Amino acid sequence: MTQESGELESLVRKRIRALRLAQGWSLEELAARAQVSQSTLSRIENGRRRLALDQLVTLARALETSLDQLVETATDDVVSNPIVDAAQGMRWLVKAEPGVTVVRQRLTDPPPDNPSRLRAHPGREWLVVLSGTAVLLLGNRRFRVETHQAAEFPTMLPHAIGAEGGPCEVLGIFDRDARRGHQRGEDAGKTNRPAP
Repeated sequence: MTQESGELESLVRKRIRALRLAQGWSLEELAARAQVSQSTLSRIENGRRRLALDQLVTLARALETSLDQLVETATDDVVSNPIVDAAQGMRWLVKAEPGVTVVRQRLTDPPPDNPSRLRAHPGREWLVVLSGTAVLLLGNRRFRVETHQAAEFPTMLPHAIGAEGGPCEVLGIFDRDARRGHQRGEDAGKTNRPAP
């Protein structure tokens, strides 16, 4: 096995786990949906079982995504600098499509330490830092995104965003799939909160 294929396998395993957790499903629930045994799914997530194409197709369907999104590797040029236009000041070029959602948010906490708290879901997301410094965890990588910088990434990569060295203000831009993934996560968080 080459280093590149080993990294891809590791990334796919993390995506499977992150997507399962984002849905709020146990190993047992996803195994039932994918019609594989719970122990097989556990071994796939933990790297103790070889990934087979037929199982990846089945797992992608069960996770409500495509095989292409499950194995996507493009993470180059995640962080970008603004395009400076003397007449209009700074601006960012964001590749967007109809149905995008834009959210302005103030972050005060650092990103989670626990890798199981990283979320993955279908879609694409853009992040513009308006003030302060944000930290973007993306798979095994950590990016500092400073004021006037932007990041673009596929949300199938397990990810989390937090502040570094104090509060930061960000503008999040989500395509339809990414917004649905975030709404599911918010709904799951509401149902998992302890009763007052």
